[in-house]
Amino acid sequence: MFDPDIAPSGTLLGLLQRGRGDGTLHALAAPRAEALAALNHCVLRDPRRDWQVENRSLYYARLYLDLDGGLDEIEQHLFHPDDLLDTAEERTGLALAVLGHLASYGRDDALTLLRRYAGTGANWAWALDELALRDDDAGLTALAERVLARFPFTPEGEAALAAAVRDAFEPRPWRLWAEDPHAPATAARVRAAQEQGSFDRWQRQLRPTGPRPGWSVREVLEWAQQGLDQYPAQLRHIPATRCLTAVAGPEDRGEIIEAAAFGAEAARATALRYLAEHHDPQALDLIETAAADSGELVAEAAVTAFERMRSTAALERARVWIHRTDALGAAAAGMLACRGGPYDSALVLAALRRTVRATGCDAPVLWDLVDGAGRMAITCAAPVLRHVYRETSSSHLRGRAARALAATDPSFAAGFAVECLWDCEESTRELAARHATTADARVEARLRRLAADPAEEAEVQTAVRSRFEPDAPAV
Repeated sequence: MFDPDIAPSGTLLGLLQRGRGDGTLHALAAPRAEALAALNHCVLRDPRRDWQVENRSLYYARLYLDLDGGLDEIEQHLFHPDDLLDTAEERTGLALAVLGHLASYGRDDALTLLRRYAGTGANWAWALDELALRDDDAGLTALAERVLARFPFTPEGEAALAAAVRDAFEPRPWRLWAEDPHAPATAARVRAAQEQGSFDRWQRQLRPTGPRPGWSVREVLEWAQQGLDQYPAQLRHIPATRCLTAVAGPEDRGEIIEAAAFGAEAARATALRYLAEHHDPQALDLIETAAADSGELVAEAAVTAFERMRSTAALERARVWIHRTDALGAAAAGMLACRGGPYDSALVLAALRRTVRATGCDAPVLWDLVDGAGRMAITCAAPVLRHVYRETSSSHLRGRAARALAATDPSFAAGFAVECLWDCEESTRELAARHATTADARVEARLRRLAADPAEEAEVQTAVRSRFEPDAPAV
């Protein structure tokens, strides 16, 4: 995860970086050269705050199709000398995913680029996964020799090959190569790698390094601390909490409370999580003290432990802590937003406004606060929700803001819901398909295009079809 440089939301580049529906609409209305320049900037410099969960590839691929954009700049990016130096997936992953979608739409130039990159590029495994979904058997079979040439005939090379086969996201190419009668040597090598991967998993199961039956509370806490003391450090307080649940009894409560108050960092974090999960009467006081600790692990574990609590006592304490300006105050605001009653709406609204004003539209707690505003139907939160929708760089948070607006803003159906039909996130497009007013001339045409698009998600198409049923409600 990294922090990208995002342009202002009112610019074409800023809209496209955020994956907003208005980005596509503005790009189609802008001069073609300007729109393609902004589009290439996004694809070559991934703008997502969390590239592993946010969607952009289908959004950008569709815009390439609408603009009839060439792939020269993507080609230069993929085969630039930097590819030999910067092998991180996030440098080329978005471009490869876009090529995958373009290949599924019938762009042969995209398919050719993927084949070339799978044979020579640093992020070849991603390209191979894209081809596994789109290429035919002959195209995949032709890649076998170049891919396997990456792994020398040494013990280290065979181990790396076994790991690549074992960890492949899409196994189809490896299965084809293992069964290829025209390349018996290649097939035998791939089969051996498949067997080695299965053997490695079995070996790891036979050599567990964690707690054993019969361990005491003290031994579990020591195991957690030993992980933190290693180099590189291993954070074991979460699995150690589960182990503690298995070995601790009522007679161990005093020892665990002492560890939560005065123990070493990892032991203290483990004990705090255990006491919170078991709703111990002293857990909340210990959490309040630990949240102010100078140790990052202890403070973070205290806040996380509180967030996981589901007791009435925790909810009551959240109403006290929500006015704090630290991480514990943010956790309290999130808890009230998720679990509070109608009488907590004023506190949630105040926290929402305060958070946006103090930390902007990308604060982590906004996810819960935005959801809470929608769940509680706080209609006077609509202006700040609209601001979050426009300004956040997270497409997931924007989708949550859209759902909250659907519950709080009467103008949503004729406003943001229309642009959401072009949004990068499938859940946001699904929401728009259910709410967007057909009084806007663009809506019906867009709904029909989504219904006919083979790349569109099934949930979106189901929502679209529901709008065309005879008894569908008019919006």
